[in-house]
Amino acid sequence: MPESNSLTKQHLHISMRLNGEPREVSFASYKTLLEVLREDCDLPGTKHGCELGECGACAVLLDGEPVLSCLIIGAECDGREVVTVEGLAKDGKLHPLQETFADCGAAQCGYCTPGFLVTAKALLDRCPNPSREQIKESLSGNLCRCTGYQQIFEAVEASIARIAACRVSGNSEVV
Repeated sequence: MPESNSLTKQHLHISMRLNGEPREVSFASYKTLLEVLREDCDLPGTKHGCELGECGACAVLLDGEPVLSCLIIGAECDGREVVTVEGLAKDGKLHPLQETFADCGAAQCGYCTPGFLVTAKALLDRCPNPSREQIKESLSGNLCRCTGYQQIFEAVEASIARIAACRVSGNSEVV
């Protein structure tokens, strides 16, 4: 009988802030953040894409920065903050980016949408009024096979006004 790899038997227990809430999670030590989110945290919004870091479907925010969760080992997230697409909505209200993606037809099959949304949120958090070129550059690591990107860029641009309106109206907890 072949010996099994001891790494596959080892389980880790970490604490992180996940979508704004403290979270304890245990998982096999070899798992990527993508696998931990989908399999151990029951958050299926982050998508398995290429699993090579080339498509952006698995993008999440790690300490406020977009990362490809297929390239991050889950153990690296101990004590850190992770935001997935599920964490964008607050109290049942969609984030303005989610609203504009729906309104502009930026989500066709929808598989790439979670990665685009969290990546666009990171852009708008650091640059509230980006140019079209800045939007294109920021989203350049996310691939879409359906939309041709025009609707995605338009949705990000349209969300700028919605986010500003939320802040003016005092509804900034959504953004």
